[in-house]
Amino acid sequence: MDTNKFTESAQGFTKSPLGIIALFIVLVYGFASLVVGLGQGISEHITPLAYFMVFFPVIVFCGFLWLVANHHNKLYGPSDFKNEDNFMKSQMTSVASLAAATVKHSGHEGELPESQLREIVSVVSNASKRQLSSKWRNRVLWVDDCPENNVHERQAFEAQGVEFSLAFSTNEALDILKTHKFAVIISDMGRKEGPQEGYVLLDKLRSLGDTTPFVIYGSSNFPEHKKQAKKHGAIGSTNRADELFQLVMEIIASGV
Repeated sequence: MDTNKFTESAQGFTKSPLGIIALFIVLVYGFASLVVGLGQGISEHITPLAYFMVFFPVIVFCGFLWLVANHHNKLYGPSDFKNEDNFMKSQMTSVASLAAATVKHSGHEGELPESQLREIVSVVSNASKRQLSSKWRNRVLWVDDCPENNVHERQAFEAQGVEFSLAFSTNEALDILKTHKFAVIISDMGRKEGPQEGYVLLDKLRSLGDTTPFVIYGSSNFPEHKKQAKKHGAIGSTNRADELFQLVMEIIASGV
């Protein structure tokens, strides 16, 4: 074995959580194989070692499936992306944009409280980025008659590679959806058409059999409004930029 090549490979594995897990598995299985192959005077212990070597890969495989299913967004490090500088820049852009959106909608000028900023950083850090086989799974339809109010929010998503189509009314959104597919639909609630136009659009889509995940981004964050939105068939409802970001990125990452 070329020790230098092994050392270089091991250093590469340590750059991400997934690589560390793989390195640990290789080392454990390698030591077990050496003990079985070269060990002397261990005949009375050979049976449990043999069982270990047979069942260890199965246990590891089941554990890996569990990690992928439940914690896939924690298995990658910055080095897994093509350019680490771009990765950090996209994270910082998303954090700054969400912070700006939060300040704007709060109606208070100045800096965010540290606790809120920490929440935003946590949300962006936990957002999962993945390569998607279909381009539409990375596209979002945003329905709002005043899209200038959501510039910062869109910048936060676009830094993560999300693309947008804009619609200014329910009818325009329905026309776009006749020919295009989207991973998520974001809609405001009240528009010129009516005070609950978000529900009007959602109800029409569901009556047509369109099950595209739908998120209400309005002026309310009351629990009763969240519950009502889910009754209509929405994934969620919020007036917080960081909560919207988390909801949408989870949907996109799940590939639903």
